[in-house]
Amino acid sequence: MDFSYEQKLVTEGYRLIGGCDEVGRGPLAGPVVAATAVFDFSNPWDMGELALVRDSKKLSAKQRESLFSLIKERAVAVEIGVVNNKIIDKINILQASLLAMRQSVEKLSTKPDFIFVDGKFPIPKLSVPQTAIISGDALVFSVAAASIIAKVSRDWLMDEYEKKYPGYGLGGHKGYGTKAHLERLQALGASPIHRLSFNPLKDWLKK
Repeated sequence: MDFSYEQKLVTEGYRLIGGCDEVGRGPLAGPVVAATAVFDFSNPWDMGELALVRDSKKLSAKQRESLFSLIKERAVAVEIGVVNNKIIDKINILQASLLAMRQSVEKLSTKPDFIFVDGKFPIPKLSVPQTAIISGDALVFSVAAASIIAKVSRDWLMDEYEKKYPGYGLGGHKGYGTKAHLERLQALGASPIHRLSFNPLKDWLKK
């Protein structure tokens, strides 16, 4: 992965360019977490170990954690947004994902000149110029960097929930609907962090 998307913007006069991505749209439990990572592309810089940055789903947990630290060191600003399961159930997962993204941008200590957003939809009510790119985490360096920040941050949160709500295996499956998770759900019922608007939980509640 290179800086081609960002370098095109540099030729148009942009300097501080960010990427935004979210993790956790599909799980049955836990929050959706978004991250924004902003870099200064005004001067050429050597990618070094950041050349390994790519879509977080294509990296091992160890690789992600190593890159997490490197991204935090190299970026001008990094922030996350977290939207919990209660809000997800209330406004739906798409709106919750966009809300988490907006939170991550608005919390930044340094405002970017431009943001690349992963997915089909731009972030509503955002003052920063933006472009939404489908599969942005596989195409745009800054979005891939954000995907790593979001994934590692959410995994850590789920590890903490494992301690708070033992028995579900949350630290292992991270809230996704694995066979083991469904079996524990049937045995224990839903925890306070389960998404009751998601199936099969929604169907089980109807019954």
